[in-house]
Amino acid sequence: MTEQTAQKKVDELNHEQVAEYLRAHPDFFVGQDDLLRSLTLPHDSGQAISLVERQVHLFREQRDALRREMVELVSIARHNDRLFEKSKRLLLQVIEAKTINDMAAAVDDSMRGDFGLDAASVLLFTDNAQGTSASRGQGALHLVDRSEAQRRLGTLLEGDRAVCGHFNEHERSFLFPDRDEPIASVALMPLRHQGLVGVFAVGSCQPGYFDQNMGSLFLGYISDTLSRLLPPMLRQHDAAAPVADLATETGRV
Repeated sequence: MTEQTAQKKVDELNHEQVAEYLRAHPDFFVGQDDLLRSLTLPHDSGQAISLVERQVHLFREQRDALRREMVELVSIARHNDRLFEKSKRLLLQVIEAKTINDMAAAVDDSMRGDFGLDAASVLLFTDNAQGTSASRGQGALHLVDRSEAQRRLGTLLEGDRAVCGHFNEHERSFLFPDRDEPIASVALMPLRHQGLVGVFAVGSCQPGYFDQNMGSLFLGYISDTLSRLLPPMLRQHDAAAPVADLATETGRV
């Protein structure tokens, strides 16, 4: 093979073919000390460096990237651990609550205190909100008419997962009634167990606190528990209310 023919074959090779060959033969440079010494690569400083030096530089960059990723993962794990402990305390209080008022107070105190949020609201849907003794709302708990909730919240009630983001003023005022300071960001979880029974909403006055990419695993655990415990407690509350009203009337006589 003449020098001209060899040069022609080299010219026919493109960068991808050379790279593919080196990937298939990672030991190609073993024993090629002269070739290694003749290869140079541009550095950020503008100076040429050897292939070995370039490899060391890349390995260091990879090590630093992995170290940063590890630090971030540890930080996320610690954050999740704190959320778990807060959620655990709340769920125990909810399970141990004797009345629906105690449960509503536990939710409100935990969301504002432990979780540092500005508002919490549990809306239970009923077909007769005006005629129910708890319709005025108690703490974080509010009974609302089912058709009115459907009209005000619409498609927000259709999913099974949390919806996070910037709700419009019409929706926020319905979820958090009687608030002097407006809520800017909301996370809403459907209370759904054998049918939709209501919604659990938390809010922050800080815009963008909740966004569509926010993880809502722990809020989901809380809403799943409330979905199962609140309806029977509400029935118990409503059954006891007429007796309490009768006792009040009797004491006035």
